[in-house]
Amino acid sequence: MALSDRSVSPGAERAVVVLVTAPVEEAGSLADALLERQLIACANLVGPVESRYRWEGKLQSEQETLLILKTEARLFEALRAAVVDLHSYDVPEVLALGVEDGHGAYLDWISRCCGPDRTRSGPQVDR
Repeated sequence: MALSDRSVSPGAERAVVVLVTAPVEEAGSLADALLERQLIACANLVGPVESRYRWEGKLQSEQETLLILKTEARLFEALRAAVVDLHSYDVPEVLALGVEDGHGAYLDWISRCCGPDRTRSGPQVDR
């Protein structure tokens, strides 16, 4: 059965996954700052990963950490602004990916964790 052929879990349309890369030594403090500001429910720090890209006309290669951030779409602009403000790069990667579907309890947990108008408590979710 294709995803489009079944019902979608409530909350899926609100959730987004945001990808950010950061220097290895910066990634943890960036994730913590976003959590403290209640802009994200969770941050997975993956890496180091090798990023290859063109910058100012030259090919570059850097060891970075990939942050996979879970939040709600309503907070994306504030999250983007915070990453741009806190990040050491002139042009940090900040890419939002919509969530097509997910485990309902996890989607509810994201909603409870994000933003000042939400409660912070809830069941512990194993990741």
